[in-house]
Amino acid sequence: MAFAVTSSPAAISGSSFSRSSASSDLKIPQIGSFRLADRHATVNLSQKRCAVKPVNAKPKRNDSMLSHAATTSAPEVSEKVEVEDFEQLAKELNNASPLEIMDKALEKFGNDIAIAFSGAEDVALIEYAKLTGRPFRVFSLDTGRLNPETYRFFDEVEKHYGIRIEYMFPDAVEVQALVRSKGLFSFYEDGHQECCRVRKVRPLRRALKGLRAWITGQRKDQSPGTRSEVPVVQVDPVFEGLGGGDGSLVKWNPVANVDGKDIWNFLRAMNVPVNSLHAQGFVSIGCEPCTRPVLPGQHEREGRWWWEDAKAKECGLHKGNLKEDGAAQANGNVATTESDIFNSQSLVTLSRTGIENLAKLESRKESWVVVLYAPWCPFCQAMEASYVELAEKLAGSGVKVAKFRADGEQKEYSKNELQLGSFPTILFFPKHSAKPIKYASEKRDVDSLMAFVNALR
Repeated sequence: MAFAVTSSPAAISGSSFSRSSASSDLKIPQIGSFRLADRHATVNLSQKRCAVKPVNAKPKRNDSMLSHAATTSAPEVSEKVEVEDFEQLAKELNNASPLEIMDKALEKFGNDIAIAFSGAEDVALIEYAKLTGRPFRVFSLDTGRLNPETYRFFDEVEKHYGIRIEYMFPDAVEVQALVRSKGLFSFYEDGHQECCRVRKVRPLRRALKGLRAWITGQRKDQSPGTRSEVPVVQVDPVFEGLGGGDGSLVKWNPVANVDGKDIWNFLRAMNVPVNSLHAQGFVSIGCEPCTRPVLPGQHEREGRWWWEDAKAKECGLHKGNLKEDGAAQANGNVATTESDIFNSQSLVTLSRTGIENLAKLESRKESWVVVLYAPWCPFCQAMEASYVELAEKLAGSGVKVAKFRADGEQKEYSKNELQLGSFPTILFFPKHSAKPIKYASEKRDVDSLMAFVNALR
């Protein structure tokens, strides 16, 4: 797979560059066709060990993935293997800057590492790589369903950095079979995992088979349910790299500890091109049918797969972020011990018995607004201030504001009896009607919520 390659300005002339070694100058005739000399790297994490050959050693390549892979012969090097503990390295680099982490990654793996670029704010990774002055490579997954703005952004990035992005595509036969059997939008009905597996995960797996390491734009604050413990470097727990087997691939996350606002400050300071969708309210950007702008009071990941629960919002590319018991938690079937939210004297906390009694009443003395929530849900957390303010404004107005924790053992009941689709769900119980009215809008700022209440009371 011919990944995009660039280097420091001093090292590039036209479409070629040269690198000096102790014995001779290696002249490289084509961007994307080089090997870095005199570097060694191996992988070890806890009990996982593997012997990774030095970068100069001739690797086994899959021509279907690396069609323009390095072909330049390299000097003879020793086959001596060193063992590195990447868990310890992650601790050492935990307080390092993204630039320092990026430099370390490129130094260790040379031509056998590449940046995974999604077409969003992870363009910061390419800027950091450029600033190191080292050659680097970039690849992206073209699912066939990206926004037009994202395709134009890819072209802009290539021209801005003078690189060629290697695009990986899904297998046409698999896509055809999926669409013919289940239609173009089956993910709205049975979840996004199957479509993502065909269009994203399998192409990524093919790409990574030709590498010893890859670089992602994961941040801890992107998805508290799945990414809160992402280290800056790790042995990839899911995918295999060059040579195959457990421990054959290292995953670098240089911006894991960086806040989203700081990423954007960096992009503006460096005058880096960005996807025009960001100006339209998109924060996390994926395929067109599964991405939408976020609204006031919403977490950035709520713009992705909004019809599913918060803790299930991984497409499979970073499946290793889910803990062993994460499947149950991702579905909201396990109540966590996280601190409660929506804490205010103006709010009523409803028990299961309380919500059941409220739902059974055909005539109520007062109208009620109830949020069905889970304290671990980042989207619930994002609207906490707005909902508490709503409760304070409605105090003494004849409308009670309440909360009901609907995850864990209460989720099935909430789905069957209270119209719970995903967290948070907001219901209005009118005074003279038994059936609650579900708030359909995704706008969760206090003004929007107040408009909803005023229209019904």
